[in-house]
Amino acid sequence: MNNPMDWTPPPRPEWLAQVNEEGRGMDIASLVPLQPQELIDTAMANTGLSDFGRDDWREPFEILVKAINDEAELNLFGRLMTRSDLLIWLQERLEIEEAYRRHPEIEDEVVDAPVFIVGQARSGTSILFELLSADSQFGAPTNWEIMFPCPPPEAATYKSDPRIARAQHLLTQWHRVAPSFLAMHELGATIPNECKVAMNCTFITDNLTGLFQVPSYYQWLMQADLTVPYAYYKRMLKLLQWKNPRRHWLLKSPSHIESLPVLFKVFPDARVVYAHRDPIKARASVTHLLGTLYWMRSDKPFDATSFERLMTPEAYAFSLNRVIDQIETGEIPRAQIHDFLFADLMRSPEEALAGLYRKLDLPFPDQARQAVADYLAHKPQGKFGQNVYRVGEEQQIAHERRIFARYQHFHNVPEEV
Repeated sequence: MNNPMDWTPPPRPEWLAQVNEEGRGMDIASLVPLQPQELIDTAMANTGLSDFGRDDWREPFEILVKAINDEAELNLFGRLMTRSDLLIWLQERLEIEEAYRRHPEIEDEVVDAPVFIVGQARSGTSILFELLSADSQFGAPTNWEIMFPCPPPEAATYKSDPRIARAQHLLTQWHRVAPSFLAMHELGATIPNECKVAMNCTFITDNLTGLFQVPSYYQWLMQADLTVPYAYYKRMLKLLQWKNPRRHWLLKSPSHIESLPVLFKVFPDARVVYAHRDPIKARASVTHLLGTLYWMRSDKPFDATSFERLMTPEAYAFSLNRVIDQIETGEIPRAQIHDFLFADLMRSPEEALAGLYRKLDLPFPDQARQAVADYLAHKPQGKFGQNVYRVGEEQQIAHERRIFARYQHFHNVPEEV
């Protein structure tokens, strides 16, 4: 594995470099304030609401904002993006709580046997998520409805809601800020949303550690009660299905593998699709992804030491092996976990998906098969450019292969390098 500290940031677009350069002589902390109470007051003023629900969001919010100010070293445009995000998440909470206050019957909604896609980062979970979401029997929450969930989306206007355009502009801004990011991950208003992104409004999610270099928040998060964000996410899903029912929720986040016991505690009838890829290849891609994400908002050098869980093969293998321990001890239900290989998806997408449907005991209708074919024709591998990254020298690869042996053997994961 190449040293993550060797990661080289991509060049900034000229317009962005000029904006940030102009900001160097300004007091950007005063011009774009990121202070907890001021942000809270602004969110309440913008919505005319004051009830944020339970207070379990407040401590992580304050820790996060302090860490952003003290550690993240945001540039001018990075502060603008961050202030916008924080206000969106605060206002989202206010509006969700108001919807429940006005319509307490939303609580009676049942989230029935949702399907979660999980796996190590960069293991094909995103492409699998988008492929399955093309099947009408699944309902995946889209980015726009997670960003702006209130008023609750309605079936009749779901595809024409004016909030779609606003979300599209904000999400594709990431591609304008860092064009190389598009080769790694496409964003858009109608693309399915990840669970950990939806949890942003709880301020308890590792998605936030992927946006900012905030080691103090990361340390707090490692000790946090993850039942809180999972329970609030279920509350959000109830609201989203209230006026726009889904037959089966299709949900996804790679980081669920860190908290599967909590996932099954909150969603006891969940069906989990566990995506697998050669961990040596996946880890190299993670380095490139994180570095690019941080570079969007900050000129601070990429500090990989804050992310040993992702960057160190021993720590990474420990995380993967812990899931095996949980399966073997019965802490999580093996019958509700279905393995899916990235290599199978790349070799024969339709055949791989047909096998997955059989495991889930769901029909693979002609409509779904055609939707998959259409999707793949529209978005062939490499459409947005190649995500190029290094995986290390032969001796290092052999060393890591021994470290990941248990994981690859247990799940029958083939080698890619």
